[in-house]
Amino acid sequence: MQIDDTDRALLDLLRQNARTPVATLARRLGLARTTVQARMDRLEEAGVIAGYTLRLGGDMRAPLRATALVSIEPRSGPAVLDRLKTLPAVRRVHTTSGRFDLIVTLEAETTQALDDTLDRIGEARGVKGSESLIHLATKLDRG
Repeated sequence: MQIDDTDRALLDLLRQNARTPVATLARRLGLARTTVQARMDRLEEAGVIAGYTLRLGGDMRAPLRATALVSIEPRSGPAVLDRLKTLPAVRRVHTTSGRFDLIVTLEAETTQALDDTLDRIGEARGVKGSESLIHLATKLDRG
């Protein structure tokens, strides 16, 4: 699928606020509302737009966030991923190249919950080791 500059501008506006009304998007892009809707439909059908989501901010977000860098044993990826899926504080898991095999993003309400989750990750069968990074302040969030 070809993505042009207008599609990119539309996607940038949707990244800022996916709930922006189509009429507002059209006005900002200088296009007809039906044109913007047709572009959005085309981007959805092509899988460029996979969905619209809610991002909690401020007091609604878990107060503690961390990243765990995880090394796993060869061929243990599926079992480790299954274990991570059972841990409520685990929000995202990415495979990566380099020294670590997985990047695990965590969110928890308390230091105890965060500590328990990090312990459960370290104890999981197939995990060779991990390093955790506690997020202190967000300086940039392009969501």
